Amino acid sequence: MKSKRNLAIQLGIITASILGMGATGISVYLLTPSAIDRRLVPSKLIALDSAKGQQLLAQSRAKQDYASLFERFQTQKLRAYCGVASAVMVVNALKTSSPPLTQDSFFTPAAQRIRSPYMIAFLGMSLEQLAMLLQNHSVRVKTQFASDTSLEQFRVQVRANLSNANDYVIVNYDRAALGQEGGGHISPIAAYHEPSDRILIADVSSYKYPSVWVSVSDLWQAMKTTDSTTRRSRGYLIARRW
Repeated sequence: MKSKRNLAIQLGIITASILGMGATGISVYLLTPSAIDRRLVPSKLIALDSAKGQQLLAQSRAKQDYASLFERFQTQKLRAYCGVASAVMVVNALKTSSPPLTQDSFFTPAAQRIRSPYMIAFLGMSLEQLAMLLQNHSVRVKTQFASDTSLEQFRVQVRANLSNANDYVIVNYDRAALGQEGGGHISPIAAYHEPSDRILIADVSSYKYPSVWVSVSDLWQAMKTTDSTTRRSRGYLIARRW
């Protein structure tokens, strides 16, 4: 009887140790900056750094946000920091913070009350949380859930936004719906090519994928997917100065 009890205790200790090592491994993975590991770009997408991608950019007439975003481009610091990097780019482009933000200084005491850096590192953030964090940095935000709008409304808003230098769009979409590896992702958009009806996503996970041109309809479908945490559709934010 005693030997069985000792065996049970030993098994419990071993199990706890394994679980502890697993949790430690996950923590290290999530809190370690990502190494460059470029994936193949799916055939339905066009990489900005390709000859075709550069041609679309040259032909685009709605790219007022391109220069200001790429001058302030951020590669996300951690694997779940896509929303943080996107927000920092937009806040700095709108010049609502002096000095410009970094992905560390983004987390002011007020911002941490909305969503701490550790919560984001482990669990990411929702579209609504991103909106609140931007508002904390003196940015006026309009939140659009894809399920509450239409493809044509999105196209009209994007065309108007990218023809104006005073506001920006951040999209929240499912990578898998675009044929990429991964799940929910957040990045700003930087240009619209009307003849091909494509949008340029300034992908903040540049260690994994380049910025890409995607058809408006494909991006729309990727935003209509459900966020497993909030149980609402993904969507997009329109950000401008107060």
